[in-house]
This record gives sequence, structure tokens and C-alpha cells, in this order.
Amino acid sequence: MAAPPALASATPSAPPPPTADRDPPDQPGEKSDTAREDCNAESLDRLLPPVGTGRSPRKRTTSQCKSEPPLLRTSKRTIYTAGRPPWYNEHGTQSKEAFVIGLGGGSASGKTTVARMIIEALDVPWVVLLSMDSFYKVLTTQQQEQAARNNFNFDHPDAFDFDLIISTLKKLKQGKSVKVPIYDFTTHSRKKDWKMLYGANVIIFEGIMAFADKTLLELLDMKIFVDTDSDIRLVRRLRRDISERGRDIEGVIKQYNKFVKPAFDQYIQPTMRLADIVVPRGSGNTVAIDLIVQHVHSQLEERELSVRAALASAHQCHPLPRTLSVLKSTPQVRGMHTIIRDKETSRDEFIFYSKRLMRLLIEHALSFLPFQECVVQTPQGQDYSGKCYAGKQITGVSILRAGETMEPALRAVCKDVRIGTILIQTNQLTGEPELHYLRLPKDISDDHVILMDCTVSTGAAAMMAVRVLLDHDVPEDKIFLLSLLMAEMGVHSVAYAFPRVKIITTAVDKRVNDLFRIIPGIGNFGDRYFGTDTVPDGSDEEEVACMS
Repeated sequence: MAAPPALASATPSAPPPPTADRDPPDQPGEKSDTAREDCNAESLDRLLPPVGTGRSPRKRTTSQCKSEPPLLRTSKRTIYTAGRPPWYNEHGTQSKEAFVIGLGGGSASGKTTVARMIIEALDVPWVVLLSMDSFYKVLTTQQQEQAARNNFNFDHPDAFDFDLIISTLKKLKQGKSVKVPIYDFTTHSRKKDWKMLYGANVIIFEGIMAFADKTLLELLDMKIFVDTDSDIRLVRRLRRDISERGRDIEGVIKQYNKFVKPAFDQYIQPTMRLADIVVPRGSGNTVAIDLIVQHVHSQLEERELSVRAALASAHQCHPLPRTLSVLKSTPQVRGMHTIIRDKETSRDEFIFYSKRLMRLLIEHALSFLPFQECVVQTPQGQDYSGKCYAGKQITGVSILRAGETMEPALRAVCKDVRIGTILIQTNQLTGEPELHYLRLPKDISDDHVILMDCTVSTGAAAMMAVRVLLDHDVPEDKIFLLSLLMAEMGVHSVAYAFPRVKIITTAVDKRVNDLFRIIPGIGNFGDRYFGTDTVPDGSDEEEVACMS
């Protein structure tokens, strides 16, 4: 990694503060009088420097940063309106890894606040914040008893599951989906539920032991140590534990002196020399944060890819692949194609005959699923040797918006089928597909997945959708790409990148024009189906969709 810009305010060789602390999980049996808590909290507030007062909003420092972030905020959630560009090449393999920022420092130094300031200033979607607090080891009964008496050291490296941290961060950096444990600080155990993370362009990994493991260090592209005065950190700790966790001053100081301070001196302070950048004063050092953001932006620019241009020139002169299956062109099928391709066809007829074709396509696709011999008994008491589905479950995944029109046909022939969605749109400036949103069923890796999009021209959106499924551990040979109409370019692109994906369609057209529309084609399927205006300069397969 290229060396980040030097900071005028500090260097890794600056002398570290003499003491620091660590956030211990909540401990039972530490309640104190409410009035005493409020009084103590108020007095501690006065010792802390004011935050965010008398300061104008910080200006963005890079040319890429927009005046408004690419977000749509509602009362219930925040939606990114900018997508994730390709993270793989025309071969379908990942060609760039996520950029990982390691954020270390003592407890209450402001690591999480600095991380959130970096995320806000980066102004790009698909940024993940991963905390070491999620990876505490599950305590034994004896260790839980020690924790209840404030006699368990949560500030020692042995308190963390570094094997799980490393495997999780490695998968996330490689673009895979991961399950992050949710730790219950009251019971000192992991909850049954997991938090799913996926699709990070930038990962911010923060924790007191962020630099304490050699293998973990190798996964970090930038290492930042947040250095805040030890007195300030101790005051923050006291204020938090008294006002939020119902503890008294004596209990907090006892644990600080017994575990927190010695652990900082032995395990955390020495890692300051490993940092690329030291940020004095934590979140108050906006100059350092601006320089960090500029460096991350420069790294992201170097990792930009151009996939669609490569697809237009690669492997297009070969015979159609053996993984392609085209529905037999009977007079009935050809007649329906004639109707839906006719520009004079009314919307009602277009919908009706499209649905008929979708039903035939899905019935044809189901014949490629694995079946095994089975014997049943008929009502007449006789055995019948037949076939039954040999897989666990079938899941349909539609590429929004046109792909969702195929969902009713799939539900009509597959009982209890699960449905997922992926929203992919073309960036009108770059011409590249971008991933905006996905919702996939749990444990999809065990299923046969029917991936649905009504038209595929260059194959760029279909490739991105397949890559998403592979990142969620769906085996390549369990993915079936279904489309009413495909161009030869799209067939070749998908088959070349993913040779074990089964491609199933009702027709294949020869050419794609300069606007990436299929020729002779069918027009913009989503616009004709939903009755919306045509999107200028868009391809058949990546149509603008709305998120409700």
C-alpha cells in the first residue's frame, strides 16, 4: 500500500499517553442510588471538553465528494441511491478486494466516533463498520461467575476469538457475505441471531486489539491509532458507567486499576508503533480525518474496473455454449414471440402472452433440476415408480424490475418457493452496472436458485447477479439463469465467466446495437409491461427501478 500522507499533528513515534482504559461488558449486581448516579454523571460532564459546539460544518475535501450524500432518508430507514460498481472482471472472478482500515486505540478514545466521521466524509455507499466487541469468546460457567464479581479480564487478547475475527474479515475483504455474531454483554454469550454483512467497498475494523495479531495485521490496508488523553478517556468511562450502566465510582475504578490500565500498558500502547497514522485528540482532529478520507478515495480510484467494455469485445466469435438451453421453437412459441415483439401490440396483449411464455420457460427450466427414483403407492394399492426432486429447496431470485414479472409463473408451478430480489441499474455516466439493493432468503446456499431477468443483452447485469449469489456461497452448478430473450453477446459473457451456470431462454437474437439493445429485440420489456415511459440510452437488461 502506498504510504498515506503524513500528518503534521502527530507521528507513530510520538510518546503515547501513560494510561488508557477498556470498555468491559455490562456486569450484573452493580446498581446504585439513582440520585447519586445523576449527581456523579453531572459532575463528570463538566470535566469533558465540549463536543460540536461553536463549530461550523466541516467541508468535504475531495473532488469526488458530492454536496449531498447519495442517500434517501425516511423515518424508518436510510437507502443508498448510489450503487456498488463491479468488483470482478469479465472472467467473473474478483479482481479487487475491499479496502480495510484498522482502527485501534484505548477504550473511550473515540474510535467509533472517528469511524463514523470517516464513513460520513467518504460519502460512498457500501461501507461496513466491523467491531471487535462482536467477537468476545463465550464464557464458561466459571468465567461467568468471575465476571459477575468483576474478576474476569475482558481486556486481555485471550478474551477475543481471533480465529473467527480473521476468517470473517478475510471473507468480507474477498467480497463474500459473512455472519457476524451478536454478543450479549449481560450474559457474556453469543445470541442465536447473526448479523449479515455483504458488499463492502471499504471496511472499517475497530477495536482495542485491532493490531494485536500478526495475521490480522496483514489484512489491514491502513492502520490508524486513535490517541486521546487518558484522563479524558477515564472521565468518559466513569460518566458512561454511572449514567448508562448503573454502577458506582468505586466499582468502575476498581476494575480500571485491576484490568483496564495494565492491559493497555501491556497490549495496546505498544501497538501504536505499528500504525500508519496516529490521530491525536480522536474525533476532534478533523484535519487528520480529512487526510485519511483523501487517501482512501485515491485507493478506490485505483481499483475502479470497466466490465461492460471488456464484455463487448471478449469471446464473442465462439459457438453458443453447451450450457445454453433454448425452448423449442414450436409454432405456438414463435407465434407468441411475434405478438410480444410487435411494437403495435397493446399492453394487455403484451402482458398476457409474456406470461404464457414465462410459464413455458419455467416449466422447461424445472426439467433440469436433479431428480431421483422414488416409489409411491396408488389409490388402487399398486406401486408406481416415479421421480422426485433430489434437492433441498428451490429459491427464485428476480433481477428488479423486469425480473419480478416472472415471479407469479414460478410460484404457480413451485409450491412454497422462496423469493429474493436484486436491484441492479446502469450508471448512465460510466455505463457500468451497479448493485443497489438485495434481499436474499436465509441459507440460500443450500438451494437450487432460479435467477430471473426478462432480457439479457450484454450480460453485465446477469453476471453481477450471479456473482452476488456466488458470494453468498450458492454453488455455481445450482444457479439457473432464466430469460425470455437473450443476445448472443450476453450468452457468451455469462457462460465464459460462469461455465457451470445453466442458461435457459425462449430465444436468442444475434446482435446488440450501440445502445446495448438487443436486435431485432423486444424493446424495453419493463416499460412495455408496466406502461412506463422509455428510459433513454438504457439497455434492455438494466432498467431503472424504484424502491418503495
